[in-house]
Amino acid sequence: MVITIEDDLQSLMELLWIREAWQLNPQGDDLPPVLVDTPPALDTTRRAAAPIAEWEGAWPRVWAHVLRHAGTLRDPDIFDRLHASGNGSDERAALLRELFGPSWRDELGDEAITDGAQQWMQAQFERRIARPPATLGEQPEHLSLEALIEAWRRGLTTIVEIPCTGTFTRRIGSHVMLVTADTRGDPVRYSAALGEFR
Repeated sequence: MVITIEDDLQSLMELLWIREAWQLNPQGDDLPPVLVDTPPALDTTRRAAAPIAEWEGAWPRVWAHVLRHAGTLRDPDIFDRLHASGNGSDERAALLRELFGPSWRDELGDEAITDGAQQWMQAQFERRIARPPATLGEQPEHLSLEALIEAWRRGLTTIVEIPCTGTFTRRIGSHVMLVTADTRGDPVRYSAALGEFR
């Protein structure tokens, strides 16, 4: 049994940072909860000069596109195909789009992504690697092993974790499930979430 845990997908992290740092209030029926580690809000002058209404309107659509890509299993040969493609070729460009998927930058440019985004994402990464390694018995998957095995038998191969509070569990692909950090960190809630994978 092999399960992949994705807990630092940059395209998802950027979107979550943009929403909170710019204090966007996007509307939609299926949007994730707030971040566990809220980034500092950008100053009001900078926010007043930004196209906030446009960004709020676009955020749910971009979230859906990025999430759909996160739920797609990668072709295991993509790196070999990239290596074999010519620099600057259409083939390489298509392979890179396939690998990285859609992003906020692709759809709306990079005005919303300030240095604060990279600093926040770096701090998240450093926090993750600074944690002492969990023993096998302390790992969330081990603590919810019975439910994990059942989900794996139903086709689960990848768990995408977003650093958000509360419960937000979604099947985002035929073999991929999305959970919050809060859910994955609680064995009872994590087992229940894994039980939802059908």
